[in-house]
Amino acid sequence: MTNSASTVQPTLHKHSNRLAGKKAKKVLAEIVAVLLTIILFGVPLYFVFVNAAKDTQESSLLNMSWPTSFQLIENIQAVFLAENGMIIRAFMNSMIITGASIALLILFGSMAGFVLHRKVSKLSPFYNFLILAGLIIPPAIVPTIWVLESIGMFKTLPGIILVEVALHLPFTILLYKGFMATIPKQIDEAALIDGCGKFKLFFSIIFPLLKPVSATVIVLTAVGVYNDFVNPLYFFPGADNATLQLTLYNFTSLYSTQWNLLFTNILLISLPPLVLFIFFNKQIVAGMTAGSVK
Repeated sequence: MTNSASTVQPTLHKHSNRLAGKKAKKVLAEIVAVLLTIILFGVPLYFVFVNAAKDTQESSLLNMSWPTSFQLIENIQAVFLAENGMIIRAFMNSMIITGASIALLILFGSMAGFVLHRKVSKLSPFYNFLILAGLIIPPAIVPTIWVLESIGMFKTLPGIILVEVALHLPFTILLYKGFMATIPKQIDEAALIDGCGKFKLFFSIIFPLLKPVSATVIVLTAVGVYNDFVNPLYFFPGADNATLQLTLYNFTSLYSTQWNLLFTNILLISLPPLVLFIFFNKQIVAGMTAGSVK
């Protein structure tokens, strides 16, 4: 009995040491992750904020020192008054483009993902190839402008919305197709046996189950469309058609740059995506990982 007890005690001691070591490594990893997050995201945000609160002369130094005179409110007012309130028109344009693009992507992406996952045929590899090609092949500027002009949609809101939908649709379809693997096919069969039509099956039964991946699509697509700079510049030009990203041009020129107003503009246009991410961060993780394991 004495020998067995003396053998068990060192074993328990080693086991407790292993648990303590694993716990210490986990805490250390969390601390490193927090520090990296602060460095990668907190420091740039602090740099933008402090320079947005400075005057023109002090902000031109482009350092991280605290402003001697805090002028954030005055700079915000100047940004809103620049170019006869262009930022307000740009905000409306960006919201319309982003909202309409998200609605169309959710509608067509979810339907395409449902069909591609449920109906596997000989052409399925070809459809998958087209989707991957949409992710890999870059858009052609001149042919796209020619197509938009030929159908009368160049420099129009519907035209730029269709461009954004076309660019983000392949990734959206892949997300929905992967998430469909978590929804049992028995649900479809039971609904069809009960006399449910195909459209009613999708919109009444399947579509409500896609809320996690839909939240992921909303956030990722909203950030992508909202922050898009190149496509509105080429396909939606004009002062009245400006989006929020293009308003950065208001404070930069060939010979001078109003850094305080530029950073204030950046700070203002960064708030909506930040708020959206805070409210939907849990749904983003769920939607991205739900279809990874069947």
